[in-house]
Amino acid sequence: MRNFDILLMGLKNLFRRKTRTILTVLGVVIGTASIVVMVSLGMGMNESFEAQLKQMGNLNIINVTTYRNDPDSSGGPQKEIVLDDAAITKISKIEGIKGITPVIESSMKLISGKYMAYVQVMGIDVKSMPNFDYPIAEGRLLQEGDSDKIVVGGNIPQYFYNPKSRYGSVDGQPAVNVLTDKIEATFDMSYGEKQQQQGLGGSDTSDKAPKLYKLKAVGVLDITNDWQKDQYIFMDYLNLKKLMKDAAKAQNGQSQSSMMFDTNSIGKSFDRLMVMVDKIKDVDRIQSEIDDLGYGTNSLADMRKSMQKQSQTIQLVLGAIGAISLIISALGITNTMIMSIYERTREIGVMKVLGCKMGNIRHLFLLEAGIIGLLGGCIGVILSYLASFALNTIGKSFMNSESGGMLSMGMGMGMGDAESRISVIPIWLALTSIAFAIFIGLVSGFSPARRAMKLSALEAIKSE
Repeated sequence: MRNFDILLMGLKNLFRRKTRTILTVLGVVIGTASIVVMVSLGMGMNESFEAQLKQMGNLNIINVTTYRNDPDSSGGPQKEIVLDDAAITKISKIEGIKGITPVIESSMKLISGKYMAYVQVMGIDVKSMPNFDYPIAEGRLLQEGDSDKIVVGGNIPQYFYNPKSRYGSVDGQPAVNVLTDKIEATFDMSYGEKQQQQGLGGSDTSDKAPKLYKLKAVGVLDITNDWQKDQYIFMDYLNLKKLMKDAAKAQNGQSQSSMMFDTNSIGKSFDRLMVMVDKIKDVDRIQSEIDDLGYGTNSLADMRKSMQKQSQTIQLVLGAIGAISLIISALGITNTMIMSIYERTREIGVMKVLGCKMGNIRHLFLLEAGIIGLLGGCIGVILSYLASFALNTIGKSFMNSESGGMLSMGMGMGMGDAESRISVIPIWLALTSIAFAIFIGLVSGFSPARRAMKLSALEAIKSE
């Protein structure tokens, strides 16, 4: 028999018992849809985890710290490490690093006329700033030679306030234009405050007025929900170290000061190093290589790995639950094919007498079982996409409307990000599910096909 004839005969046999075929296909539809929807929920949770991590910072950044757990001390004291230019040179040789910068951090108070703002300041290597994906909204990033220049985080303009009125906005807009207004800075956090320190034997004034440093903002970053970018100001680390040393000298001559500088901390070692990895898939490898060099490291990849393991476990459990229904549907396919043999015993006998090959009979029954799996898989995937669309629209709207309860619970489960989806069905999952449904159909039809091949031609012709 030609393959085309086998195909036509298989379709004709399936439609001969339409109700039974439809019910069998329906079982495969339910099984396929169950697997796809269940796995898509796990993928949606993984996508939400990724979105939450991106809000916490850049997944490609590795922080190299001055402390690490000493593997020889089994939980004992940590070993202190010096992060200097030699460490930067050594780490820079690792393949796959896009940029590296030393980091010095401190607190400052910005002054612009009658307005002030408490800020965190980060000193970095201005030459490497473009490598760290700082999104500029206005102005420009820092450049080499910008010793007294700063770049301001997106939220900083909102922090300015008037100590006398406690208001820092005019008609809802920031009262200070950081790019055009004059800005000075001090490390004395009590500068400009009227309140006196009660019970401490001191006041907001001292024998020597705190020194003010002139700064010029050249850029404002876009708001990214990354707190290190939104709530910091950035300047050249060499200039920041110079200002800190100058302020520390001034502090030594004052009996009371709110700068709280530890002069010993302003040394040769940086607070930490930031390493930007070119490709996210290389983060684990590069972090491991930096660890092997004897430095302490941490990154969002550490949290990402634990979240991925949790997500994979959830996907496995959900997929197994969905697979149970598809396995049950396989029993329905087997039952349908066996019943088809009983009903077509005489037909099989005639085919054998007319010289039909055993392989053609096997292919015929496997084809019918495979078509059932194909139809069930395709329809099941279509229903899965519809269910996914409903979950991502109606379900998310319901979660957001119940912000007091469901949304907070969703946050704990990794579903609280407004941009993330509850259900995610990539194309490979849809195609794999269809292929798996066809495979289940072929496996289910294998035994009935062998049974049809073993039928005696004479006995089959005699049967009624």
